[in-house]
Amino acid sequence: MQHAVGSPLPPPHQPGQGPHAGWAPAAHHPGAHPGTSQGPAPVPPPPPVPGFAAPSGPVPPTPQQPPAPSGPVPPQHTSGAPAPDTTGHVQLPPGGPVGAPAAATAVDPTATTLAVLLIGPAGAGKTSVAKYWADHRRVPTAHISLDDVREWVRSGFADPQSGWNDHSEAQYRLARRTCGFAARNFLANGISCILDDAVFPDRPVVGLGGWKRHVGPGLLPVVLLPGLDIVLERNAERTGNRRLTDEEVARIHGRMAGWYGSGLPIIDNSQLDVPGTARVLDEVLARAIASPPSW
Repeated sequence: MQHAVGSPLPPPHQPGQGPHAGWAPAAHHPGAHPGTSQGPAPVPPPPPVPGFAAPSGPVPPTPQQPPAPSGPVPPQHTSGAPAPDTTGHVQLPPGGPVGAPAAATAVDPTATTLAVLLIGPAGAGKTSVAKYWADHRRVPTAHISLDDVREWVRSGFADPQSGWNDHSEAQYRLARRTCGFAARNFLANGISCILDDAVFPDRPVVGLGGWKRHVGPGLLPVVLLPGLDIVLERNAERTGNRRLTDEEVARIHGRMAGWYGSGLPIIDNSQLDVPGTARVLDEVLARAIASPPSW
């Protein structure tokens, strides 16, 4: 079952601010105490000037002037137009679905605002390559890792390693939707995005459909798929819940082979370091922009 962008996720099935900033309470004015005066003392009339009679009747009070401000005085606006917003807030365009890029014959992917999805098994080097690629671009670029967003949930985290069930699926979908929202907002404000996720070709719930729905048809998917010996070696260097058993790594790697023949670009980075893989990624993206893949 697919869920529209922005709609809440259904609850899992049984199987498996204080006051506004800048607000201040009204000042407290205590009642007058006996024997104290309210306000300044009355001003006595000035002595009569020789040759002129003193005025009769009550003397008007002297107007009270507010204390001079200690900082710079803002300019006064007398034209009747509302004062401009001087709080420093920047109006941000709202994020929307990312449209498919227009086909072009010569595009420099290092200087173009892009949305990239890096796919691959555990140990493929997705996160390392995505971070390096984002760090070395000529335009602002953000890296969004689905695994990092999933682990924002602390209490009640549903770890898929403990079993894929309704709870882990719901948290995965929620994290993917959150990543999609973030990517759309970054892109709407001129910041490229590279996302990484272990997307399976044979399982729709963790497939490309959700990413396309949440980010938009302009998302460019690329698969990193080194040899099994490489992913096993890299997985052995991991710690915590990011490290999988060799059997699980082999199973995931075997299923990722289904991307061959899918039409998506695939990079075998078995013999490439991270900078080398990032360079190949730019070459792949240039071809994908010139002739967007169908997916």
